[in-house]
Amino acid sequence: MQRILLAHGGGGEEMHALINDLIFRIFDNEILRAQNDSAILALDSLREHKIGAQIGSQGIKAHTQTPAQESFAFSTDSFVVSPIEFSGGNIGKLAVCGSVNDLAMVGADAQFLSCALILEDGLELAVLERILRTMKQVAQNAGVMIVCGDTKVLPRGSVDKIFINTACVGGFFNTPLNIANLKVNAKILLSGDIGRHGGVILAHREELALQSALKSDCACLKEVVRALIESGVRVQCMRDATRGGIASVLNEWADFKGYELLVREKDIAVCDEVAGICEILGFEPYELANEGTFLLAVDDEDAQRALEILRSFNPLANCIGEVVSDKAKGVVCESIYGTKRYLEFPKGELLPRIC
Repeated sequence: MQRILLAHGGGGEEMHALINDLIFRIFDNEILRAQNDSAILALDSLREHKIGAQIGSQGIKAHTQTPAQESFAFSTDSFVVSPIEFSGGNIGKLAVCGSVNDLAMVGADAQFLSCALILEDGLELAVLERILRTMKQVAQNAGVMIVCGDTKVLPRGSVDKIFINTACVGGFFNTPLNIANLKVNAKILLSGDIGRHGGVILAHREELALQSALKSDCACLKEVVRALIESGVRVQCMRDATRGGIASVLNEWADFKGYELLVREKDIAVCDEVAGICEILGFEPYELANEGTFLLAVDDEDAQRALEILRSFNPLANCIGEVVSDKAKGVVCESIYGTKRYLEFPKGELLPRIC
């Protein structure tokens, strides 16, 4: 009998198969088929349904040609990170940033957030207060209002201190972005160095003594996305490289479109601490989670302007590759020595409880 494994939550090949072969197959509709982290919904479709009416197979329509002002983005996420407090943040900061970023990646301006808390009997109130105050501050800084929620308390051993579920809603800066917009010859840009969040969580769990204060990259991406879109840069699609890292995102793009992508190792920034952790523990930095770093594909002629904007937020941003062909499918990584290999979907357990 087949069972759920930790690998199914790791962001790699197993999770990709679980979502596509089981969850999407059962819940199949045109919005889910778009494979965005946030659903893009048209307001006119909501008006077709009265409160309490059953939404049938033609239910809420995915965005097609509806103007941005008549659409909104909607996303939900759950956060189960261990440890709940880490260098550079805590589970509360992660919950707000993760939800805001899901909307930002489809070009949406997060405005309202729900917060559902699942608490373990015995959690210290001082810890809970720190987490909630962090959520409030990060939400305020991002221009987001926490407007509803729920609280459940379970017996000791049923929860690891605290789990948080959020849902987020917001309108669009301009036109909604979608992976379907990805085109051959697009330039692929990376907003900063990779693997910091995964590196921090690994260091905490393995009790590694780092010589420098490595911090998670956990941050809201709303303002950098706003700057890109308001500049007129023709962004085709974006995705924050969370579970499974940039390897997972690039392979999702290649798989969804049937394209071949080329990325260059020399252009992908990895800090010394993350490289060291990967070397000690046998991890691949391309597969480590990020919580404030994202990939974007832009029109070739807009790549330099997009890079300048990204570097005004993070000087380590870089153009790391391009979409090279629609005749093959996969992600090719060119090493610093000029050799090439396929950068495959992450496999196995990877790093559970990362976000």
